[in-house]
Amino acid sequence: MPKATPAAHHNHKMPRLQERYRKEIAPGLAKEFKRTSIMAVPRLEKIIVNVGCGEAAHDAKYLEAVQRDLGLITGQRPMVTRAKKAISNFKIKEKDPVGCKVTLRRARMYEFLDRLVYVALPRIRDFRGLNPHGFDQGGNYAFGLKEHTIFPEIQLDHIMAPIGMDVVVVTTAKTRDEAYALLKAFGFPFAAK
Repeated sequence: MPKATPAAHHNHKMPRLQERYRKEIAPGLAKEFKRTSIMAVPRLEKIIVNVGCGEAAHDAKYLEAVQRDLGLITGQRPMVTRAKKAISNFKIKEKDPVGCKVTLRRARMYEFLDRLVYVALPRIRDFRGLNPHGFDQGGNYAFGLKEHTIFPEIQLDHIMAPIGMDVVVVTTAKTRDEAYALLKAFGFPFAAK
């Protein structure tokens, strides 16, 4: 049997969108914003996917299902978020589980982004585009999804209930315009401004 060459371990391909960022998006943005260094061009830092589920505080099975589904969607094991303080109206005690979140970086982030933009969002019924005003001053973009069933990884006969989620795309952009241009270049389907 031939011995494995060290190179054999490095054959995983760079995610499609990461490659596109390097070859097309970054040079394009450098030109658009007149940056001399490619390092000064805005880039994606991380994507945080957060699912709040108040029901989780009282139903371990529900929390498990949310964790499983979010893991399928993002390719990473979600961490359980807990209440920072008690909220008596919702019968939630401090440290009760109230949801799950995943922070994606590098390859996983680009792979999730690809599925989100090119597979999941187009499956939303009567989709009119993402809100172009969801940017904060720091160049980050946040939006909500009503149902996680738009992701093909989710099998409809295995879900307990549709789960809504918040997605925060953290970029290194200094302004809203830069962040908008970056996400638009990745193919984010923004509604008309």
